[in-house]
Amino acid sequence: MLKVPTRRRSGCSAAAGAVGATRAASRQRSATCFTVGRYPSAVGTPGQTGEVGAVDARLQQAILDLLDQRRPGATICPSDAARAVAPDDWRPLMDAARDAAQRLVDAGEVDVTQGGQVVDLASARGPVRIRRR
Repeated sequence: MLKVPTRRRSGCSAAAGAVGATRAASRQRSATCFTVGRYPSAVGTPGQTGEVGAVDARLQQAILDLLDQRRPGATICPSDAARAVAPDDWRPLMDAARDAAQRLVDAGEVDVTQGGQVVDLASARGPVRIRRR
């Protein structure tokens, strides 16, 4: 089992790169979930095969369904889709949810925004929102 460093409380002398290390550990856990069968309907690690697995398709559909339930112009967070697919264990799906959003951008169905401006998801750092075109 992969050991993940715990976050330190404020006031400690953690190294400046601790956040990046935590993010890398999260991506590694996510990749492990897909490759060892925690989400058995996924096809390998997201982005490796070019195929869309069942979990990836469910994430795409969840994004579209959530946007349909909101007023025109409203946005959702990728975590909303991940929570819709796996309510109790959604965090490992975050990278896959962003990948699903990118596929929908490529299909011309949604835009990804940051601070209200349309951004390229590949270069966006930090929280993003998804809205219908």
